Amino acid sequence: MSNTVPLPKPSTPQAHADTVTMGPPILPIERIRLYSDKQWEEFTLEWADGLRSRYSQVERCGGAGDMGRDVIAYPDDSNLDVWDNYQCKHYNHPLRPGDIWVELGKLVHYTCCGEFPYPRRYLFIAPHGVGTSLAKLLKKPDELRQRLIENWDNHCREKITSVKEVVLDDRLLAHLAGLDFSIFGYVPPLRLIDQHRATPYYFARFGGALPARPESPCPPGMPAFTELTYLRKLLDAYGDHLKHDVQSHVDIEGDQELSEHYGDSRVEFYSAEALRNFSRDTLPEGSYEQLQQEVYDGVRDVMRGQHDDGYRRLLAVVVAAKNLPLNAHALVPRLYTRDRGGICHQLANERENVKWVR
Repeated sequence: MSNTVPLPKPSTPQAHADTVTMGPPILPIERIRLYSDKQWEEFTLEWADGLRSRYSQVERCGGAGDMGRDVIAYPDDSNLDVWDNYQCKHYNHPLRPGDIWVELGKLVHYTCCGEFPYPRRYLFIAPHGVGTSLAKLLKKPDELRQRLIENWDNHCREKITSVKEVVLDDRLLAHLAGLDFSIFGYVPPLRLIDQHRATPYYFARFGGALPARPESPCPPGMPAFTELTYLRKLLDAYGDHLKHDVQSHVDIEGDQELSEHYGDSRVEFYSAEALRNFSRDTLPEGSYEQLQQEVYDGVRDVMRGQHDDGYRRLLAVVVAAKNLPLNAHALVPRLYTRDRGGICHQLANERENVKWVR
């Protein structure tokens, strides 16, 4: 009789439909460690842009000639001498003191040359964070300064620029001695991800279900200025149908069908406007305009077709919009039927060539 104990089977993911199609999900903290240097700078730019309460302007400088600045942010456009620097370091380990000397050297050198003013804050952004040694050192500004001086020849002298050696002479040393080294710090990667979650870029980058959509507001009794163009085209369609001028909604109050259609159209428009705002808060810039273009591409041949009058053309276009297969767009899970009609009115509001009366 054998006493052999069977080895445990290796743990494997269950073959659910989602994992077979896309593979097991990758957590955001693991995903950011797979980025290239360029992708890491783009992620940092998105994160910093999300800090809108702090900054009026955020720019990416990364690449050749950035002089040690990757993502820079200004609290006030009127004073560009006050700025924060987010230095991106995409390494496969927590940052060590040896990883940052050349970056500090660049800052000292280029501020001494007058290329740019000394920043208000200088934070390292790394997917593995910073190691214990560096974390402790960043909390001791005077020791950090002294360690930079000691490491200058080995880490900075020949690496700040490829054009020349940067010698720590008396002038540069005096400049270094007068700088505030308490500006240096770092942002932990989990905090980066948590704050990035509040930006419009999070779901496009990491996936996941969009949040619940807020309720759409009811149209005000008096049309807003932003409604005037599509409502004018709507009233022209009614006039084309009735064969007389329609100057305002008062002129159709005796027609139950048109009165109901007028009210429904305004509800649809406000629903689509709420969807636009939702998209602006949760998805990258241009996502909603892409949806509008998809609707336009799907209905323009219907709009060009022959119809008895402008009202009938409008009805046909809206019906076509409500039947479009829009399954590829990220907003579809939060798209109401009335939004599709509202997008048609938005297109009429924003595009000269979208009109119901020929």
